Amino acid sequence: MKTLKLTNTNHKQLITETCKVLEAGGLVIYPTETVYGIGVDATNHSAVEKLIRYKSRREGKPLSIAVADTSMAQKFIQLSPQAQDLHQRFLPGPYTIVSKGKQTVAPHVESEFGTLGIRIPDYSLILDLVKKFDKPITATSANASGKKRPYTVQDIFDRLSEKQKNLIDLVIDAGKLPPNEPSIVIDTTLTTPLTVRGNFDHQTPTQKFSTNSDLETRDLAGKLTLKNWEKIKKTGIIIGLNGELGTGKTVFTQGIAKFLQITEPLSSPTYTYMNQYDFNRHNVTGTLNHLDVWKIDSKESFDLLEIPQLIKPGTITVIEWWQQIAGYWPNALPITFQATLTEPNISSSSNPNHREITIFENEN
Repeated sequence: MKTLKLTNTNHKQLITETCKVLEAGGLVIYPTETVYGIGVDATNHSAVEKLIRYKSRREGKPLSIAVADTSMAQKFIQLSPQAQDLHQRFLPGPYTIVSKGKQTVAPHVESEFGTLGIRIPDYSLILDLVKKFDKPITATSANASGKKRPYTVQDIFDRLSEKQKNLIDLVIDAGKLPPNEPSIVIDTTLTTPLTVRGNFDHQTPTQKFSTNSDLETRDLAGKLTLKNWEKIKKTGIIIGLNGELGTGKTVFTQGIAKFLQITEPLSSPTYTYMNQYDFNRHNVTGTLNHLDVWKIDSKESFDLLEIPQLIKPGTITVIEWWQQIAGYWPNALPITFQATLTEPNISSSSNPNHREITIFENEN
């Protein structure tokens, strides 16, 4: 492993040295305007495998890529008008804009949804590096998964095993970085952008989404499940679903089951109150509890179901007709989000599968 100090006069030397390391399949720690990142050639399969060994636990988290500009990004993603607008507004800058991938990077760089995050850092050294290298580099943070945000090289090395340290080929040390937040991650592959990480445009806990098919409704549900994966591991989560008959509450739940790779058919447990499905996903073995509480009309009936006892680490408890029991369970923690599904007046939408979905997220 080699360490090079960044100065005002050695940019060209660093870029030349780094390109050699990347071309050889090496792993490089580098500074950005947010935190220290770790990069490999995103088109090199063995280099990406090396990076995944370094990160040790990904649990569904994809690897974004750093590119020089939007033109370069289009070699690797399908740039929708929505994504193009965000590129123009926020890049270069501390944002990761997620689009549909073209499968032109190494395996495991795109997400399991076939999407790819694009970073154009507001950091001249890295922009010049990517231009010179003429290929994308991975843009994940340099800390091992779940460890402290890396604002100094020492932050990184204090929390690595010897095995991880031995995987690093080059370190570009720019000293202590300003304590900025990691990049805000925005998924543009749905009809409505989904903020996966950070607070985009000072968002309130309530977000409104539109979906235009059952498939898109399921995709939204799956992505919200992945977004809350740490909570699922630590405490389990509760998802409350509201909406009239036929608005898609069960379709939404099917999206959660699909993400969990549950293969059993899932339908609403209207007459049985609850169905349970075991899953093993991203190093979590747990249970999806799917409840329909439409017929619960008293505290006594609610108590008989013993729903609070279902909540434990590794569980996802989805409750259709949440409003029926909310009053009987005022301290329902960890309630993660409530989703209200509605179908617009047929005259306002020519698409019979169009849905409006309002998500209220608990920030705790």
